Amino acid sequence: MAKTSMLCSLDLGTSNTRVIVGEIDREGAVNIIGIGQSKSTGMKKGIIIDIEAAVNSIEDAVSQAERMIGEDIDTVVLGIGGPQTTLLRNSGVVAVQGEDKEITPQDVTRVVQAAQVLAIPPEREIISVNPISYIVDGYEGIKDPVGMIGVRLEVDALVVTGKATYLQNVRRCVEKADLEISDVVLKGIAGGNMALSSDERELGCALIDIGAGVTEISLYKHNTIQSFTSIPQGGDLITYDLAHGLRVPYSQAEQIKLLYGAASYEAAGQEAISYDSVGASESTQIDATRLVEYIKPRVEEMFDFIRNELIKSGFREPPSGGIVLTGGTCQLPGLLEVAERKLGTNVRIYRPEHIGVSDPSFTSSTAVLYYAAGHKKIKFHGSGKDSRTQRKPGKFMSKFRSLFTELFGG
Repeated sequence: MAKTSMLCSLDLGTSNTRVIVGEIDREGAVNIIGIGQSKSTGMKKGIIIDIEAAVNSIEDAVSQAERMIGEDIDTVVLGIGGPQTTLLRNSGVVAVQGEDKEITPQDVTRVVQAAQVLAIPPEREIISVNPISYIVDGYEGIKDPVGMIGVRLEVDALVVTGKATYLQNVRRCVEKADLEISDVVLKGIAGGNMALSSDERELGCALIDIGAGVTEISLYKHNTIQSFTSIPQGGDLITYDLAHGLRVPYSQAEQIKLLYGAASYEAAGQEAISYDSVGASESTQIDATRLVEYIKPRVEEMFDFIRNELIKSGFREPPSGGIVLTGGTCQLPGLLEVAERKLGTNVRIYRPEHIGVSDPSFTSSTAVLYYAAGHKKIKFHGSGKDSRTQRKPGKFMSKFRSLFTELFGG
């Protein structure tokens, strides 16, 4: 396989920061060659609350991936989502240039730029414009107009916007980690391309990514994302309920949830769990089935919120293509059965089919990687280990030289 380039995705999650490195061959196939993951100590509900902590999390994840691939990482494709992002629909129109009226890539670029002209509040900024289809002289549903003959070119596009201060803080963290952002991708769009089949996207389907702090809902119909929303519900709330109910530290409650937790009595184990409550003089024992009393109500509430969001988005009846769940919280035993009962339709869990990232919690970061590769949203930064000597000095060496200059001059 001939290697031509690499790209790297960055996902700043509430509980984990993930970096995925992919190698792209000349045929466009992507192979995952590097993975990095660290605890997100500077994030809460998808929002940065501590810049230095967030920078450290990014650096830790990047360092892990760098050790796997034997190369420095200097450019990333950033996946975004959460409550700070919104999805709008807009159109653009231009006159085709050129005497022969043949549509060129430059005409397509101009019409996409025209779709960016819309009124948005001053505290928001446009992140990306994603064409859905083109119209040439009134003929609709065109996916690629380049080479066609026409006078008038229009585009129907999805415009992703974000809160300006949120984006500035994210960029600040990435820059302080000595990285450059080559592009920004909405995780709801990338995830839909990977996790949903073409039939599901056409009939109408909801992709629900349940993370630690935020649940993101991407609704598809007619092969296009129709809406993107998020709710402040996630696996962290289950952990907090366990921590309060069992009177244990949050970290211990998280371990108990991961090892013994279940959302239904049928899915619960039969183990007797021993743990140390805060302030207790001796250990306490509890059956694993008792944990369901703390977990099940919170999971049911979560899907009540999700059902209400589906109704607000126009799906009073369940989507014809069903529901697809992903995200780390989906691994909780019994959660699928609760989802089917609460949402009243077929539900399945999506797991990436790639070695090293087959965990649902890696769906967003892996989807961003593949979306970027497919849409050429990358800035190539290397061609293998042999190119290390031609690239800029690594982060450690740059910092060392800066310190040397500060101390001794020169």
